Parts: sequence; structure tokens; C-alpha cells
Amino acid sequence: MKREEIFQYVKEQYGTEPEYLWKKDPDSAVLRHKNGKWYAIIMAVEKKTLGLEEDGKINILDVKCDPDLVGMLIQTYGFLPGYHMNKRHWITILLDESVSEAKTLDFLDMSYDLTESSKSPASISQNNKQ
Repeated sequence: MKREEIFQYVKEQYGTEPEYLWKKDPDSAVLRHKNGKWYAIIMAVEKKTLGLEEDGKINILDVKCDPDLVGMLIQTYGFLPGYHMNKRHWITILLDESVSEAKTLDFLDMSYDLTESSKSPASISQNNKQ
């Protein structure tokens, strides 16, 4: 999935516009919930920084995730521990087409839900059962 497609999706779904906060990294964008919390970050980072063998940069998406899923996800290609984020609560998704658009958007939606308020993953799953 391309960054522009993500930006279009969050604009239509949540009314979110990307925010470019860092002069040293003008291509990195934060997606902020209306409550002020970040629910995603899109960056271009060096592949070697992520432990990948190739040279060059890759676009990544950092999203908040249910901690119970993180350990399992990071064993799958395309998912890494959250880059520059709390690795228990955030994952990095490679935007190189290794993760389907549907899965990428599912995790983006989960992150939005997890940051909606001070809801814990347990309370969100409880609400989904009702």
C-alpha cells in the first residue's frame, strides 16, 4: 500500500490529515486522532536500520496494536517491532506490498480504536462482544 492511499483512506474514514512535524525528516507524517493522540506514523527509513539486508529506504507505517498480537505478528514478514515506539504496544508494517491492503487497513483501524480514548485492548474486545 502506498502512503498516498493511506492518507486518502484516513481522510475519508476519520477526517485526518497528515501532519509533518520534523524539519529534519520532512517526509515523515503523523496521523493524529481528534483527541490529540497519535494513531499512526508514516516514515521512510533506511532498510538496514530495520535489520533488512538491502540498501536504500523503505516506507513504513507504525500503528498501535493489541499487545497480545505483537509477538505473533513480528514473526511474520512485513511486520516488525514498532520503530522508535514502544515495542510492546506498537508494530511497524512495511509498505512494500508484503502486507495486503486489507490487513494494513485493519491494523490502521485497530490503532485508531485503541487511541480513541484511554480504552485498553481488553475493554475494546469487551465492547465488540456486546
